[in-house]
Amino acid sequence: MYVKRVLPNGVRIISERLDNVRTVSVGIWVGNGSRYEPAELNGISHFIEHMIFKGTEKRSARHIAIAIDALGGQANAFTDKECTCYYMKVLDSRLQTGIALLADMFLESRFAQEDIELERGVVLEEIDMYEDSPEDVAIDKLFEKCYDGSSLGRPILGTEETLAPITTEIMHKYMHEYYRPEDTVIAVSGHFTDEDLDYIADLFSVMTGSGRNQTTPAVYKPSLVLRSKEIEQNHLCLSFPGVSALSEDRFTMNLLCNILGGGMSSRLFQSIRERSGLCYSIYTFTTPHQDTGLMSIYTGLGEETERRALERILQELHQFCEDGPAQDEISRTREQAKTTLLMGLESTGTRMMTIGRSELIRGEVSRIEDVLAGYDSVTRDDILELARRIFDPAQASLAVVGNPGAEDEYRELLSKHL
Repeated sequence: MYVKRVLPNGVRIISERLDNVRTVSVGIWVGNGSRYEPAELNGISHFIEHMIFKGTEKRSARHIAIAIDALGGQANAFTDKECTCYYMKVLDSRLQTGIALLADMFLESRFAQEDIELERGVVLEEIDMYEDSPEDVAIDKLFEKCYDGSSLGRPILGTEETLAPITTEIMHKYMHEYYRPEDTVIAVSGHFTDEDLDYIADLFSVMTGSGRNQTTPAVYKPSLVLRSKEIEQNHLCLSFPGVSALSEDRFTMNLLCNILGGGMSSRLFQSIRERSGLCYSIYTFTTPHQDTGLMSIYTGLGEETERRALERILQELHQFCEDGPAQDEISRTREQAKTTLLMGLESTGTRMMTIGRSELIRGEVSRIEDVLAGYDSVTRDDILELARRIFDPAQASLAVVGNPGAEDEYRELLSKHL
């Protein structure tokens, strides 16, 4: 059972007590990511995520690293388009020690200028690392182009130009303005006591500020991205407008995505890899946000097989929109989705991530029974109707990284087969 507690300053504590485990996972979720940043400060949210570990008024970076290791647990953080999360998993007996450390990092980081200069180099290396992954480049660059002109299209890591002017003062000012109590959720899952929750409440009751961070609606634009890179394979990402994280169609979207490319028995894996031998890897994935989303297909293959594979992918999508899914596909995919959900409940970390993100994005946490019922309620007609709505040839976007052909060839392929 989930218990929600709202502090006077607006910070929400969402907790789930599990009596049969000895661990507890806790996460500080903030409704701030790259989507909320001013264009000239693109990447500052991710930069702050790094700097949180670099020292506070009480602890040096080395002290923090030693303290985390001494807990014997795990601590990390991540930033995405719409949120930032700082999290930890420890034994129940170490929860108060762990959350006190995490709260100090979150509330009292120094952001010393000398540390900023050093960490800026680390972030630039991280940007270069992603550039060395053509799969990431294809996916990220297509996303940026599809939402070009809106904050959602900006890269999470920022650029060398936008990171260069960031100083101690700018970081402190940004945190004061964008890390708001009403946008902050403390998610706790595992074994803990009421005293532990009171302790957490005391730590975060000192946060100040008011209001919520606001975004402007993102506008999707069909796009074509061709990027030359000296690599052996061409990496393709084919995308269509999907559904948002708040949509009533999100269960239908998940089943549709998995039927097409969610595993070895999926249509695209069987058709493109198993029966045609055109690629090694092919899969589908969704990218849901508060007001929009993408449904995408990724594959990596040789330059000589690219056109044939892309034609087969488009033919499979067209055929699916004509005939719809078979009942055994729906049943198999439904069970796969429900089993993945239930197996994830065995991890306090996964449960914490689920309740934290849900409370932050949706303002509530759905009961597991309601989520399972959501999947059970999806019909064949629901999936077919959504597929016909999504796979609109006029809305298709494509990225090719490697040795792409002519732009006109790709546009002709997309218009011909969908």
